[in-house]
Amino acid sequence: MESASGEEGKAAPSLPLATLIGRELRGGGSERPLVRYGHFGFAKRGEDYFLVKPDCLRVPGDPSSAFSVFAVFDGHNGVSAAVFSKEHLLEHVMSAVPQGIGRDDWLQALPRALVAGFVKTDIDFQRKGEASGTTATLVVVDGFTVTVASVGDSRCILDTQGGVISLLTVDHRLEENVEERERVTASGGEVSRLNLCGGQEVGPLRCWPGGLCLSRSIGDTDVGEFIVPIPHVKQVKLSNAGGRLIIASDGIWDALSSEAAAQACRGLPAELAAKLVVKQALKTSGLKDDTTCVVVDIIPSDHSSTPPSLSPKKNQNKLRSLIFGRRSHSSVGKLGNKSASFDSVEELFEEGSAMLGRNFPSKANLPPFRCAICQVDQAPFEDLVTDNGGGCCSAPSTQRGGPYLCSDCRKKKDAMEGKRSSRSTACRIVNK
Repeated sequence: MESASGEEGKAAPSLPLATLIGRELRGGGSERPLVRYGHFGFAKRGEDYFLVKPDCLRVPGDPSSAFSVFAVFDGHNGVSAAVFSKEHLLEHVMSAVPQGIGRDDWLQALPRALVAGFVKTDIDFQRKGEASGTTATLVVVDGFTVTVASVGDSRCILDTQGGVISLLTVDHRLEENVEERERVTASGGEVSRLNLCGGQEVGPLRCWPGGLCLSRSIGDTDVGEFIVPIPHVKQVKLSNAGGRLIIASDGIWDALSSEAAAQACRGLPAELAAKLVVKQALKTSGLKDDTTCVVVDIIPSDHSSTPPSLSPKKNQNKLRSLIFGRRSHSSVGKLGNKSASFDSVEELFEEGSAMLGRNFPSKANLPPFRCAICQVDQAPFEDLVTDNGGGCCSAPSTQRGGPYLCSDCRKKKDAMEGKRSSRSTACRIVNK
C-alpha cells in the first residue's frame, strides 16, 4: 500500500483548473490524499497485464510532486502489444510533458501528452512488424485530480460520495458505439458480422479487414488504419471526500455492470475489493476471459482506510455517465475555460475525438522539427509535413499553417480521415 504526501487545500467548484489547483496549493495546509490500491485477476488466455506505479515524482527528490499511475492492458492475438505498452506507454506520455513546469501547467499539459504517448507507443510497436494488439486504460492520480486515457473496452469507473458512479471511459466496441461505426465506415472500413456459409451472420460487429471488434487499440498492425490509437481522455477533480476507482478488463465488465462492480466491494479495503470484484464476475458468468481488476482508493488524509463515502449503503446507488447522453464522444475538449459540476466530481477536461491534430499546439509553441502528435524530433528538412492537407516541404520557410507532423503521424491522420485507402491486409478473426 502506498501513499503520497504534500500540501493540498480545498477547491471551490465550477472554477478553472488553474484556480482550483492554486487554491489547493495556497489552502489551509491540509495534506494530499492517501492513495491505497489493490489488484487481482484470473487468467484464461494470459493476455491481460496491469501496471501499478504509486510513487512517481514530477520533480525528482520532491515528495510534494508525487503522483500515481495505474493501467490495465487487455491483449489480443498474442501478448506482444500488451507487454510493449506496459513497458513503454508511461515513458512516452511523460516524455511529451514539457519539463520544468509547475503542477497546474503539468495537469493542463497531461491530456495532450496522453494522446501523444498513445500514438507514439502504437507507432513504435507497429514498426516491430508484429500483429498483436491491446486495449489500454491509463489512469494518473495527482492529489484529488484524476486523468484517464483509454482505447478499447477496459473500463474505468469512479465511485464517489452518495454512491454516485461515474464512467470515466468510453467503450470502443463497434457493436455498441454508433459514432465509432460511422467513423470507421467513413474512413473506408467495413463493419459487419462474421458471415458463415449460406449468408448467416453471427457474433458481434467487426471491422474488416481484420475482424476486430474494437475501433481503437494499440498495435493491430495487420488491420486497417481506421483502427486508431487515439485515446478518449477525461480529467476530473474529486471533492475532498475522495473516491474509489475501479479499472478492469472486459472480463469483468462483460459479467458485471458498473453499478454491480462498485456495490460488490463497498466498505472493503482496496486489496480485498479487487478480489471481490473478480470473484463476483466469475460467480456471475464463469471464467470466459481473462479477468483483471485494479482498485484505487483516494482517501482524505484524516481517514486511514476506505473513503467515508464508500461505506455500504442501501438504495443510494446511482449510475451516472459523464459521457453518454451529455455530449458527443467526438466533442472537442475544453480545459481551463469552463468546468461542469456533477455532484462531488468536477469535470475539467474531455476529448473523445479520433481525429489527430485537435487540441494540439501550433507550430509556434514547438521546436520547429518536433512532430506535434508523437513529439519525436525530426532531422532538419527530413520527412516533415504540416497539418494543412499539403505534402512534404523542403524547408520550414515553405511550410504553411498548422503544426508539424512526421510522415507516420500524417499517414495515420490521413487514413483516419478517409483521405487514402488503408493498406491491404490478410483476413484474421480476433476474439476481442
